[in-house]
Amino acid sequence: MKSKAEQAIERISEIRYPLILQGCCIGVLTGIVVSFFRRILIAAESLRDSVLREAAGGAAESAGMSGVPDMQPPGTAIMQHPRMAVLLLLVLAGCFLGTWLCVRLVPLCAGSGIPQVAGELRGRVFQPWWKVIPAKIIGGTLAIGAGLSLGREGPSIQLGAMVGKGFSSLIDRLATEEKLLMTCGAAAGLSCAFSAPLAGAVFALEGLHKNFSTDVLLGSMAASIASDFVAFYVFGLTPVFDLSIRQALPLSLYWTLAVLGVLLGFFGMIYGKCIAFTQDLYDLIPSKAGRLAVPFLLLIPLGLWYPLAMGGGYRLVTQVADEKFVLSALALLLVMKFCYSILSFSAGAPGGIFMPLLVIGGVAGGLYFTAVTQILDIPQYYIDNFVIYGMVGYFAGIVRSPVTGVILITEMVGDFTNFLALSVVALVAYITADLLGSVPIYQQLLERMLRGDPDCGMTDRLRRNKVLIESDVYISSVMDGRKLKEMKLPRGCLVVSVLRGPEELVPGGDTELKGGDRLTILCSQGRMDEADRVLKKLCRTERIR
Repeated sequence: MKSKAEQAIERISEIRYPLILQGCCIGVLTGIVVSFFRRILIAAESLRDSVLREAAGGAAESAGMSGVPDMQPPGTAIMQHPRMAVLLLLVLAGCFLGTWLCVRLVPLCAGSGIPQVAGELRGRVFQPWWKVIPAKIIGGTLAIGAGLSLGREGPSIQLGAMVGKGFSSLIDRLATEEKLLMTCGAAAGLSCAFSAPLAGAVFALEGLHKNFSTDVLLGSMAASIASDFVAFYVFGLTPVFDLSIRQALPLSLYWTLAVLGVLLGFFGMIYGKCIAFTQDLYDLIPSKAGRLAVPFLLLIPLGLWYPLAMGGGYRLVTQVADEKFVLSALALLLVMKFCYSILSFSAGAPGGIFMPLLVIGGVAGGLYFTAVTQILDIPQYYIDNFVIYGMVGYFAGIVRSPVTGVILITEMVGDFTNFLALSVVALVAYITADLLGSVPIYQQLLERMLRGDPDCGMTDRLRRNKVLIESDVYISSVMDGRKLKEMKLPRGCLVVSVLRGPEELVPGGDTELKGGDRLTILCSQGRMDEADRVLKKLCRTERIR
């Protein structure tokens, strides 16, 4: 009888077309789960907004948007109805209690979910999919529906990955195949959350695997497209951000994009440091309930006097583009949304930062444009352009996935005329954040999670499971032109295949590696992270000759 390692080596060489079929199945299942999650979130947020509007006599929506300082704050109207105030407090307490129970019973449902998925793909985390899926849906709905400044996209990626893992368990796949199916599910989750299938597939490569693989790309594309079909059936083809972009920015104004990119890269670095600092402050509170209580308690003054900072903020982007804010109101909105998003996420509530950071970036882009028009004679209709430039730049500066950012914003807006400008802003913001020593936000969150709980559900049996990992040999890397025996992999790791173009070589110690080769390495899950660090240093880092 063949060992699991032998089965993995044999099956991985024939996985491409089965992976496409399985990706389609996972995409449909993920589309159903995430569409359900998205639908109940829309209902919860609509209910919250209508209750606030009704209780405030219609003032809640207009206050803070007009920039008129003497407008009656919505809190004044609500306080005139004490029974309504008591009812709202009881609902808020119920949302807090339900969220706390989800996080307490299933700790891995806390936060975005993307670090958990990345950690499991690296063999550092084990998530019980049958617990995470219901806990994430319930906890995320209660937290985001109550008004915490969190997004549905990170949870959707985690839900998709857990659907992929559950599917893998049901058809009895090996550990290597399971990770591929989880990646397909994660891509499908992002696709369904944003109606952006191409961005979902690219994120699987750039944000999770951080390495190009044809198998991963094809499987993720199949899953993303299938998931988007479900989203199309449920939500239609309307773009997430329905902006009326008239024309592309003229080349003579591209210098303003470089300045914007530098600013967004800098503020992206500030965002990451603020997240880390706020999490350190929350750690001073001994209980999870106490940490979660902070953003929930802040909902009371925000709901009364500044509801614009609540929730994911989808509508804020179009409101900024429609020029409903004066300069001072934009600055206030930026500060309030920035602070409350950090306080909400750092507390550990189930919810992501994808949408809040896009909204903050959009507001920053609108603020930048409004400030620039005080100096330069730029037509006002270009504000829509700068809103999306702000979104992509802030995303690239924080998440550090510029290609995903450009494709994601393009698909969300449904307009390709600004592709070049988006690329410029994303590139400049990425370089700025990198030069400032900023750590990609999901890497930062994963490292913090592993410091707090090094096991994260992993057992010795799971660590001993054999998996296959792949790595390219970059041209001019350390191993380019060297023999395989010179590559010192961690103990128990073995190169089992060298793919050179269409030819597969049987590796031996004297096999000379060349730039462009693709290596397949057999190792235990417990050694995956260590092996990947060695491969990155020796095979994926170019040396200066």
